[in-house]
Amino acid sequence: MPAVADLYRQLATLTVFGLHALVGAAAIFACVLAPPANAQQAQPAAVPVGTVYAERQPISNIRDFVGRVEAIGRVEIRARVQGYLEQVLFKEGDIVKKGDQLYQIERGLFQAAVEAAKGALERSKAAKTLTAIQLQRAQELLEKNAGTAVARDQALAADQQAQGQILADQANLDTANINLGYTDIASPISGKVSKTNVTAGNVVGPASGILTLIVSQDPMYISFPVSQRELLQAQLSGRVKDIAGIKIKIRFADGTVYKDEGTVNFIDVSVDRATDTVLARATMPNPEGVLVDGQLVSVAVEAGAPQDKVVVPQAALIADQQGVYVFAVEDGKAVVKRIKTGGESGTNIVVNEGLNGGEQIIVEGLQSIRPGQAVQAAPAATSLNRS
Repeated sequence: MPAVADLYRQLATLTVFGLHALVGAAAIFACVLAPPANAQQAQPAAVPVGTVYAERQPISNIRDFVGRVEAIGRVEIRARVQGYLEQVLFKEGDIVKKGDQLYQIERGLFQAAVEAAKGALERSKAAKTLTAIQLQRAQELLEKNAGTAVARDQALAADQQAQGQILADQANLDTANINLGYTDIASPISGKVSKTNVTAGNVVGPASGILTLIVSQDPMYISFPVSQRELLQAQLSGRVKDIAGIKIKIRFADGTVYKDEGTVNFIDVSVDRATDTVLARATMPNPEGVLVDGQLVSVAVEAGAPQDKVVVPQAALIADQQGVYVFAVEDGKAVVKRIKTGGESGTNIVVNEGLNGGEQIIVEGLQSIRPGQAVQAAPAATSLNRS
């Protein structure tokens, strides 16, 4: 029986060895087929983005107001005498010079009035010559006791009346000449002429209203109301001691900025009680005639010395329900930076809060990133503009 027991022991040993071999083979097979652990937890690829660095720049303290362009010279052309309008002597919309003739009224009746006044003056002068001779004779007779004082006094009164008539007739002649001159309606200023409200062939006169309008072109006024509070703050800070030093820039309705700079030359002496504002006015060059009388503009006024402010491109701004933010790159990831913006500085935006300067701000590829996402930063195609 010992032989049988040895046989059982050998079989058990082989069985255990086979099981271990099978388990080992299975483990090795599982290791071959299983993916690497780091592959199961792989991070998404970094998104390429364009960035610029937020910079500190000297930014002027700008206050914006709503203003209106006003011509320095603005003249309504009217007829000062009544007559038949013979000619319109200008082209609507043209530039005219001071003294250029605009309208011609028929002169015949007025020329005749001048001639009649000249005739009346000549008669008065002739009558004065006669009364002067009669006065001299009356005086000589009185001195020779051949005449009376009454006759001398009558002659003196007649001579004085003749002198008065000369003055009256001279005034009538002057009036007739003035009225004759009014038949030539000339421009009293240089500027651009508007359309004509009457045409040749009509009878015009003082009751006809405005015939046309002329406005000067260069320079122009820019008038804008300033709140009493802002004016008081400026006075307390000493910024309006010399109003000639206050500069302004204007922006049109389409957002374009006018190339020239104006200078404030007047601040009104009273406050508008309806709006609690004070009218300020600046003079603006207009050599090319771009500014138009009555035009509405946005007025930017420099208020105080420039201050260092952080600026970022407008392209970096993103808005949501919580406000405005930008993406900054920190440790290779996109990080949200909530900011409070100030005014514009060219194509850049002034940041009052949220950035200190030097942050790497994403301006390109914003549509592809989310907070905390890995990014691959590169300089943006357009750098930060300096204004």
